[in-house]
Amino acid sequence: MKELFRRKPIDQLIDHSAPDRLRPTLSAWHLVLLGVGAIVGTGIYTLVGVGAERAGPAVIVSFAIAGAVCAFAALAYAELATMMPASGSAYTYSYASMGELVAWIIGWALILEYSVVCSAVAVGWSGYAVGFLHGVGLDLPSALTGGPASGGLVNVPAILIVAAVTGMLLIGTRESANVNSVLVVIKIAALAVFVALALPAFNAENFQPFSPYGFAAHVDANGADRGIMSAAAIIFFAFYGFDAVSTAAEETRDPGRNLSIGIIGSMLACTVIYMTVAAAAVGAMPFKDFAASGEPLAHIMRTLGHGKSAALIAAAAVVALPTVILAFMYGQSRIFFVMARDGLLPRELGRVHEKSGAPVAMTIITGVVCALIAGILPLATIAELANAGTLAAFIATAAALMILRVREPSRERPFKTPFAFIVAPLAILGCLYLFISLPAITQTRFFIWMAIGLVAYFVFSRGSSVLAQKN
Repeated sequence: MKELFRRKPIDQLIDHSAPDRLRPTLSAWHLVLLGVGAIVGTGIYTLVGVGAERAGPAVIVSFAIAGAVCAFAALAYAELATMMPASGSAYTYSYASMGELVAWIIGWALILEYSVVCSAVAVGWSGYAVGFLHGVGLDLPSALTGGPASGGLVNVPAILIVAAVTGMLLIGTRESANVNSVLVVIKIAALAVFVALALPAFNAENFQPFSPYGFAAHVDANGADRGIMSAAAIIFFAFYGFDAVSTAAEETRDPGRNLSIGIIGSMLACTVIYMTVAAAAVGAMPFKDFAASGEPLAHIMRTLGHGKSAALIAAAAVVALPTVILAFMYGQSRIFFVMARDGLLPRELGRVHEKSGAPVAMTIITGVVCALIAGILPLATIAELANAGTLAAFIATAAALMILRVREPSRERPFKTPFAFIVAPLAILGCLYLFISLPAITQTRFFIWMAIGLVAYFVFSRGSSVLAQKN
């Protein structure tokens, strides 16, 4: 029983002279843009419509709630990432604070989060790509633009974009980060154009009634998920992404300084962007008129008579949404890589390519899994499932923060979370409330996934662990 809670020493985690380490090539600017690239994407380009359908104009409150929970979690991540500048994110923090079994559980949840996020964004990108192609006179067969649940056969555009991003990551980390920086600028510029054109059409009457479906998550008479918290539980998907920055810890130059800037800076920037865009969207058009659209921002622009701007926004989404896939696929491959390096997954998968510095095998496996999910499942289902895995990781990180404050109070912390024993419990309670606000079927699927993970641990990972071999 004792070996289930064996911990990996922090000094071993941050030993960058060990073999199979990743190369430190990223600056603070790269990290902020990696975070913004991960956060600003399908959430605001697509899920603003899904959230409005659940909460009405009060979707703005849903954004605020989800953002507040993520802000508390981001502070915890910033401290632990700078204290332990090693890849692995919440998995690594759990290994150092709560032991191997908890680390495996969180790593397994992160596999769910990152794989499903990449797939969700690919589906969101597909919606904008199809709309953009329609605007230039090219219509794809509906059977090839959606999975079975959406009335099609397979979402081919979603699969193709995942394949393209996988290829980009195989080239190398710094090269991928440079491409990401350019695409993020394009994406933010498109949102600025949307706000500038939508605000003149602002109508305060569109906010009445402000909260037609109430606060708590519930299912209405038609079987639809409603309420501010129901919207927050799925909009939460739109805010996380800063945790992908923490997976870059091992590849960051001057991690003690740059990681906190990347995590907190990207979170603050995106909160301002989200609140502004959401208010402009609801003010410009009654929420029911754009809630069902797969490309709500472009739909609002077309309805307001800005056809060229709608095409610009759709084109920007087509070009720039892949930055989200890149950031999360990057994070996923690094989670896989670290778990393989620790022996919890086959160690052959933890090899780093000599020239590119990338874990090639893990990157390819990640791409294949994400493409399969994106080709079959609809956006809302994918986003909710991703949120369940992320909430588990955020809870573990907040718990690890408090545990390590008690266990290792004298260890150097380049960034210290203010009021840690207030912030961390608030993060945990907020995440738990968001989790219970998810649909029951999503919670069930999450627990099934975690049960499969426990079986995998006891059958394979427990005996193959590097720490097990040392004991």
